Amino acid sequence: MAAAPDAIWAVDLGNHSLKAVHLMVVGDVVQAIGFDHIPHGKILSSSGVSAAEKDELIAISLRQFVQRNDVEYDPLIISVPSQNSFSRFVTLPPVEQKKIPEIVRFEAAQQIPFDMSEVQWDYQLMSEEDDPEKKVGIFAIKNEVVNAALEHYEREDLQISYVQMAPMALYNYLLYDRPDLAGSDKRATVIVNVGADTTDLVVCTASSVWQRCIMMGGNAFTQAIAETFKLNFEKAEKLKRTAPVSKYARQIFQAMRPVFTDWAGEVQRSVGFYTSSNPDVKLARVVALGGGTRLRGLLKYLQQTLQIPVEKPDAFQRLAIAQGLSSAKFHENVSDYGVVYGLGLQGLGMARIESNLLPSSVARSMAWASKTKYFVGAAVLLLIVSLLCLGRVGLDRISYAQGESTRSLTQRIVAGADEKLAASGQFEQQKQQYEQQVNAQLKHFLHRDVVPRLHEILLSALPSATNNPEQAQLYKAFAGGDVQTVTAMPRPERKQLFVTHVSLYFSDDLAKAQFGKTAMMRRDAMMALASQDAGMEGYEDDMMAEMEAIYGADYLRQMGYGAGAEEELDAGFVVSIVGYSPYKDIGALLDPPNVRDDPGRWGFMTRIENLPAFLGVDPCSCPFELYSREADHFRLEKGPVDLEQDVPMGVGVLEFVPDETAQGTASAASARMMASMGYATSGGTQILIDPLTKERISADPVTDSQGRVRLDPSRRPMLIVRDRWFSVEFKLKWNDAPVDDSAAGSTGAASMY
Repeated sequence: MAAAPDAIWAVDLGNHSLKAVHLMVVGDVVQAIGFDHIPHGKILSSSGVSAAEKDELIAISLRQFVQRNDVEYDPLIISVPSQNSFSRFVTLPPVEQKKIPEIVRFEAAQQIPFDMSEVQWDYQLMSEEDDPEKKVGIFAIKNEVVNAALEHYEREDLQISYVQMAPMALYNYLLYDRPDLAGSDKRATVIVNVGADTTDLVVCTASSVWQRCIMMGGNAFTQAIAETFKLNFEKAEKLKRTAPVSKYARQIFQAMRPVFTDWAGEVQRSVGFYTSSNPDVKLARVVALGGGTRLRGLLKYLQQTLQIPVEKPDAFQRLAIAQGLSSAKFHENVSDYGVVYGLGLQGLGMARIESNLLPSSVARSMAWASKTKYFVGAAVLLLIVSLLCLGRVGLDRISYAQGESTRSLTQRIVAGADEKLAASGQFEQQKQQYEQQVNAQLKHFLHRDVVPRLHEILLSALPSATNNPEQAQLYKAFAGGDVQTVTAMPRPERKQLFVTHVSLYFSDDLAKAQFGKTAMMRRDAMMALASQDAGMEGYEDDMMAEMEAIYGADYLRQMGYGAGAEEELDAGFVVSIVGYSPYKDIGALLDPPNVRDDPGRWGFMTRIENLPAFLGVDPCSCPFELYSREADHFRLEKGPVDLEQDVPMGVGVLEFVPDETAQGTASAASARMMASMGYATSGGTQILIDPLTKERISADPVTDSQGRVRLDPSRRPMLIVRDRWFSVEFKLKWNDAPVDDSAAGSTGAASMY
């Protein structure tokens, strides 16, 4: 096989659906960077589907696959069904390494039960190169099967790089993903891949694989239901899928019981044939894959029949899912991806069996087609370069002849410039003086962008289309005032935080800064203390101690109070944010627990706590960092939006709802006006509404059928909670805070925001 690519698309075209996975090697890990599962319009092998209709259904599925995925740049590997396929493992006589291909060709002609011109075949050396006993696997499939499979892809202009039998792909999957189940030649694992028409049975050991195709699959159960209940195939298929929840479940399973028995019996006979042919190999486990394993009770019945543990994987152990893909959606159909997983491993050069059944004529045409564009491009490029070189020589000669006067003028200008340069030395001292004056003036504008930048960071950490892409349409509709689109999503599902108040102030000592204290309040207090009558000197020591406890010793020294050696303090901003949210779990938006390693689930405070990762910058160059999560430096409060309790200012819009008995009266209009001014009213109810959508956001008491308020076990009124308010206060350390007096003075202006 040629050098393995970095990424590959693997496709398995079955009777029920198209399965595809896009694999890539990231370091030492195989990662799924894309996948698709496209059910056909009908089951291809169902009764009544003609050959022409089958081709059209396949073409539609492939067209959907091409439209939904970027398949132009990476190689494509496909599977062919196990019918009419052949695999055999033989031990070669001791020969030189270079003679192995000739011996294998002779063995293939003896072993393959078809004319060699009618099949595509390949071989795989299963033993180590230095092993004296050479064990070789020979794999073959009829030309008509391969050509029929390739024809579907050629119609959609898809270039196929590798073709592999489905059983060998399953063997590659098991050896890579579950090495614990195939690490010995004495203990074998059986893979049962239940498809729509057939069941592939693959017995895997460390150095060999044995396969058998059982001509029974999920359609056999559907056909049994159709015959029993006199239904067409499509209705019988639907009834089979809903059998566990149907009121006729007992009759449905009774109709399928003979098929259960026949299918399990075929599997048992195949397993028995293998064990009788290989008495020294013990069957340790059965791994069940394929869409047919969704049939309830099938695997339990198989385990009872074989008396061997049967497991159905719910995830692949060594396959990582790329960030941005839905892991839940992938694992929903994980049992269908066994074949494409094994195919992708072969395409990446990480599989045990690397045989390729792609016809040599197709491979040669693909190789020449891929090289032709390079030949044409090189020829065109060479012609263009030659023409450009000839043209450039001609232009240079003409330009040189025409530029004589320009060269003379240039020489005169250069001479004059030399004279000016010699005279410029006397102005150097003045230049330095001017630069000092300019820098002194510009110093006042240092750090003026710190507070706007901090506001920008705080707002970017709120839920948005970037932080929560699954609700990007909601944020776009809300920004454009599209009420209809916003209300189409249930309010408790909207991951939004509405901020009603943001305040922050600068502190040169975050350890002693208090919440709720603004820089202006502190400055006013200092100026008032400084202007007190001299008769207060008796209280100076006590006042200084109290002021130092509240405002910090460094700030007092800047204002001219106190003395002593300066100590290193942490400067930064004290931030307070108040708002409300319609989301049912406001904690998940603000500060969800145990999500540090999952950026997709981060809340507002998680992003603030992980600012370097959130902003995508190096931790050493991040301007801010969370100071502490301790109680004195972080505070988070939240509660229901309930007018009977304390609710922060700015939450919603107050509206008066008059009683039905007061509707249309002058007293109702007067009460509405009084409510809008904030006064208590009678004849109606005050509620809070969303200013955009006009939805009610305040809580209501739960009442019984007689209109009485219901109480919880603690005798408090039970509420229908809608929106919830929050208040979060924290401290951000400013890593680039100035340390000199002049810079600190300029930062004081920022504290006015």
